[in-house]
Amino acid sequence: MTANHTLKIRRAGERGHANHGWLDTWHSFSFADYYDPAHMGFRSLRVINDDRVAPGGGFPTHPHRDMEIFSYVLEGTLAHQDSMGNKRALKPGEIQLMRAGSGVLHSEFNPSTTEQVRLLQIWITPSVRGLEPAYTEWTPPAETKDRNKLLVISEDGREGSARIAQDASIYLLRAKAEEIVTHDLAAGRGVWLHVIRGSARLSGVTLGPGDAASIEEAAALEIQAGPEGLEALLFDLR
Repeated sequence: MTANHTLKIRRAGERGHANHGWLDTWHSFSFADYYDPAHMGFRSLRVINDDRVAPGGGFPTHPHRDMEIFSYVLEGTLAHQDSMGNKRALKPGEIQLMRAGSGVLHSEFNPSTTEQVRLLQIWITPSVRGLEPAYTEWTPPAETKDRNKLLVISEDGREGSARIAQDASIYLLRAKAEEIVTHDLAAGRGVWLHVIRGSARLSGVTLGPGDAASIEEAAALEIQAGPEGLEALLFDLR
C-alpha cells in the first residue's frame, strides 16, 4: 500500500464547471474559459472533461491537431463525424480514439430528442507531432466482462488495446463491491486515477464519482471498490 503523503487528491467539486445549456461540463484540468495554473494537466494527460450533452445538442465541426483524443461514452448515444470520412454512433461502454496529428476536423452531437449523452473526453499529448490523422474504436471484448482491470489504450497495442502515440497505459477498472484491484507503478512514472461511478478506497482515502488521485512514486497500489462497486480509469504515464 502507498502512504497517504504520496497521494494528491482532486475532488470532483474542485474541478472547473460550465453550464452552457446544451452542455453541462466539468473540467479536471484547465480548459476553455476555466484556468487554474495548479491544474494544467498531469504528465502527458492534458484534458479530462466530464460532458453531459442535452438532447439535440452537440459540438459543431471544429479543428484539432497534435493531440490524442479519446471519448468514453457513459450514457446515451454519441454521433461522430470527421474529415477522415468517419461517421459513427457510439453507445455506452464504447471508446472512440482519434489522432488529430497534422490536423483534423470533427463534430460530435447527441442525436436523441429525449435523452442526454454523457461522455468523458480525454486528451493526451503525443510524443511526436505532425503524425497522420487516424481513427479507431474500442469495445470491451465479451470474454473480459468479469475482469476488474482491463488495458484499453497503450503505446504498443498489447493485450488487444488501442494504440496511442505516447508512453501511456490506460486501464478501465470495473470492480465489484469491496473487490481489490492492484497496480504496480514503476519508478519514474505517475498514476492518475479518475473515479467514474461508485467509490474507491486508496491508502485510507475514499474517492467518490468525479474524484481523482495521483501519485508519482514507485508503489504497489491497492484500490478497493466501495459497497456499490467501482468504475474508474487509471492512467499510467511516463
